[in-house]
Amino acid sequence: MSDDREEKLPTDEALPTSANGGEKRKEEQADEYVVDLGRSYVHYYRGLDGKLHSREYLAEELIDEDISDEDLRRAERIKTIDLDAILAIQEADKHACRAPVNRAGIEEPPLHSSSADLKLHFSKSELEHFVEHRKTGLRTKSVDWITRAAQALWDCTHGDVSYETVTALRTFALEKYNSVESHSKVLTFAKSFLTFLTKTKEEPRYQTFAPYLEPPKTVKERKSVTSRIVTQKDITNVLKHIEKAERAGKISPERSAQYSAFVLFGAYTGQRSEATLAKLTVGQFRVAMGSEKPVLLVDSSQDKIRMSHYVPLHPRVVEALKPLLVGRDDDELMFTHSSFLQWIKRQKIPMSRFQKPFVLGDLRKVAEQHGDVIQWDQSNRAYILTHGVSGVDWSHYKHPLPENVYDIYMKYWENVDFTV
Repeated sequence: MSDDREEKLPTDEALPTSANGGEKRKEEQADEYVVDLGRSYVHYYRGLDGKLHSREYLAEELIDEDISDEDLRRAERIKTIDLDAILAIQEADKHACRAPVNRAGIEEPPLHSSSADLKLHFSKSELEHFVEHRKTGLRTKSVDWITRAAQALWDCTHGDVSYETVTALRTFALEKYNSVESHSKVLTFAKSFLTFLTKTKEEPRYQTFAPYLEPPKTVKERKSVTSRIVTQKDITNVLKHIEKAERAGKISPERSAQYSAFVLFGAYTGQRSEATLAKLTVGQFRVAMGSEKPVLLVDSSQDKIRMSHYVPLHPRVVEALKPLLVGRDDDELMFTHSSFLQWIKRQKIPMSRFQKPFVLGDLRKVAEQHGDVIQWDQSNRAYILTHGVSGVDWSHYKHPLPENVYDIYMKYWENVDFTV
């Protein structure tokens, strides 16, 4: 302690107060000590929280006239010991498990010194309530993952949250699924449920198990380009495959027209097959094709990132779509997405640049990749594909008009023909 100090330097908190406020610590709770350091004294005392606190006084502060009789009687009970004894007491406190005292002065049960000894509980109805809350507004694929993650959580814990059960859940997820994304879906759901229990039950100890649900650290390989290269020739081949199946009587002319229109619209516009194409209605296309510059308005509920946007219709797309409008109501879905999806899976149409069959997601890829070939304007491309539009310029400044979207698009796509 420095000798050139000029003023009082309290080393810790002031004396703790009781639940009634303003009153000093009760006399019954002693454990008080004084260490004489020459020019100052340090008063150590045991607080209501069970911890050892301290307060330092300069010698000149301890004036006899200011000390009441009650304080003198109390001071007689305080032990005067050396600094080494205090250090020994503090070291012992580090290893002691004292029961905390709540605001009412009632001693609470001691917390477990390790989460390995802790076991908490939840009911199946609580899990089901959380699942229903998480499912609201999600797509079918996301709902399926939540259902699977919830089932895995219950199968591994049966309502008991402990080191053994959460470790079993983590092991199950890592062994059952191969991809890092799948591991994350299951383990993140479990951690979110622990947070839910922490808040609804007002029990923070549920969070002590979250670290055991962390996935293992992996070194991710980042490829410079995708290995799935889709060319204009591949789309032409898919259209020929549909035409050949119609001639062979394997699909009806109506199905053939549906499938061909789906392929052309997807390839020319790059819209997501499940999130957008599967939700578009006949009425939307009827309105779009009634304009001189046909532009389809995609509603925010029909887009993966919930962005309403205009989609220009290429003349070859308009030609393929016209038969699909005949005799149909406006509220009907334009494309038979599920039927085409299952048919494509069975056909296994080969691709020219990689050894896997064609899938519906390749339609979006060819629009993006062929856009590089024709040097498609980046802003127009990002808007139509709703890809990379999360910046401030898109959320606060840009607002393309439909006729401008169409004109810029046709400047690049006018001479592109996937049918030959």
